[in-house]
Amino acid sequence: MWKNKNVWIILVGEFIAGIGLWTGIIGNLEFMQSHVPSDFAKALILFVGLLAGVLVGPWAGKIIDSYSKKKVMLYSGLGRMFSVCFMFLAIEYQSIFLMILFMITIQISAAFYFPALQTAIPLVVADKDLLEMNGVHMNVSTVSRIAGTALAGAMLIIVSLTSLYLASMVAYGVLFLLTFLLDFKEETANGQIKGGKGSGSFKEVLPVLKDTPIALTVLILTIVPILFIGGFNLMVINISEIQDDQTIKSLIYTVEGVCFMIGAFAVKKISNEQNMIQLMFLFASLIGVAHLSLFFADIKMMSLISFGVFGLAVGCFFPIAATIFQTKIPKEYHGRFFSFRNMLDRVLFQVVLLCTGLFLDTIGLQVMALIFGFLSLTLVIIYAFKILRQEIAIPVQKTP
Repeated sequence: MWKNKNVWIILVGEFIAGIGLWTGIIGNLEFMQSHVPSDFAKALILFVGLLAGVLVGPWAGKIIDSYSKKKVMLYSGLGRMFSVCFMFLAIEYQSIFLMILFMITIQISAAFYFPALQTAIPLVVADKDLLEMNGVHMNVSTVSRIAGTALAGAMLIIVSLTSLYLASMVAYGVLFLLTFLLDFKEETANGQIKGGKGSGSFKEVLPVLKDTPIALTVLILTIVPILFIGGFNLMVINISEIQDDQTIKSLIYTVEGVCFMIGAFAVKKISNEQNMIQLMFLFASLIGVAHLSLFFADIKMMSLISFGVFGLAVGCFFPIAATIFQTKIPKEYHGRFFSFRNMLDRVLFQVVLLCTGLFLDTIGLQVMALIFGFLSLTLVIIYAFKILRQEIAIPVQKTP
């Protein structure tokens, strides 16, 4: 796998794009902090961009399944670069409206780029290398997040906000050039995919999921990590307030990030085609346990252990989930499926974020942790029994 130039192009591109993405995010927060006094208004601005990405999801999936993945990635890369121009204008004219246009255009570009990338990975590496590739890819994404936020924080001290977005645009430009170098086979004729199944309708994903129960199970189980991730930042802030310790925030982020990378590297060593399903349920259970353990969030060491266990478990869970999706869902439906998953994740993330904020204001972190933790473990138990019943039913059906 490591001799494949496409692998290196994707990983280097992910790192550079991640730095561009996170420097842009820090720039967004800085701009809103200066021009948008209301936290609710900030949330609405972020929500508008997210909503735009969700709305174009069905169209994005159809386009990705119908046309060259590389071309979709190139055009979405151009869209990213174009979107930064709105931010330059927003800074120049101190315009919130232009910033909203920036949020909308960059989220629409992301709605095409990331599902296209997920569909391209199985075309670049062999099935036996998918788990390792997904794990390394997620680790590179994590490292780029850390590097991007650190770089942006340092740049804001010495350069202007415009320079920060210029750096982000340069990163997107480098990613665009690297995408040109990708070289993988796609059965295309005049730019369109040959032999694709169905009419290209987004609704055709649902019957595919029904016919692939393990993929549907994994899709539902991704609710478990989202219950944690959706309120991650709010929980960290709340823990800092409970413990009256500002330094705990950086410690939690560090512990979680390091454990995530360890998990993403280790998952290749401990998993194979035979035990991936069992490990998926195990790591989903660990995420639920990590949520429950936040009942003791007033204890410094326990809060660090909770986020460390979560980081380790989610670092193993997501590569396994991505590999199952890439291998069990037919390739001709990958674009629509990953767009559907992208939409679902975005919607769930916002719902969990709002619920977390509401619960933290009303019942507090510790009771909320018990509710979310028990909900996570209940999902795991229900679908573990469903999978077990399906396995038992197979020999029963063969018995005369």
